[in-house]
Amino acid sequence: MTMFLTPVDETEARAVQDALRARVVLHEPGPRPGTGHVTGVDVAYDDERDVVVAAAVVLDGATLDVVAETTAVGRIAFPYVPGLLAFREIPAVLAALESLTVDPGLVICDGYGLAHPRRFGLASHLGVLTGLPVIGVAKNPFTFTYEQPGPRRGDWSPLLDGEEEVGRALRTRDGVKPVFVSVGHRTDLDNACAHTLLLARDFRQPETTRRADALCRRALREATS
Repeated sequence: MTMFLTPVDETEARAVQDALRARVVLHEPGPRPGTGHVTGVDVAYDDERDVVVAAAVVLDGATLDVVAETTAVGRIAFPYVPGLLAFREIPAVLAALESLTVDPGLVICDGYGLAHPRRFGLASHLGVLTGLPVIGVAKNPFTFTYEQPGPRRGDWSPLLDGEEEVGRALRTRDGVKPVFVSVGHRTDLDNACAHTLLLARDFRQPETTRRADALCRRALREATS
């Protein structure tokens, strides 16, 4: 695992993203959907108390049963800046992943990978630092454009920056607004979408994200009570 160093300002943070972006691996397909472990990571904040809590929840890729889960509590070390959220979240996320006693397998972030202005969102950043295959599944398209995909589960349309496809708008539930899938590290986009559909079995968001979100919110309440 590559050491994470908190940048001193926005300029240095962008320079870090630009330097690490060259290490993103895009030629690997990634783990086969429905096999191995899949791990959701998410964070919750209490800005008034300067506390951030990360959760990592490992599911069995076939059954979606919980295999392991862990949390990590830290201090917010970087201000809120759109496009630089990874620097607020990654230290706690890394701590949570490191405390797992099982192989996390594929990691799913509630955020972006290549669908980022500098093509280096949280999913890519986390993948490069850990060496793990990582994808991003976000709730909104950030700054990019897309046409509405068809109305049925599995329908998708390209998420575009000009003419460049940076991800996909993917319908995970019939008639429900799509999620936005992008490659982070050591996966391809077809595989990332296949994983997302398997993980979003009953709800719009992947079960990994739902479990990690609930766990980090609960842990934050306990840490600040």
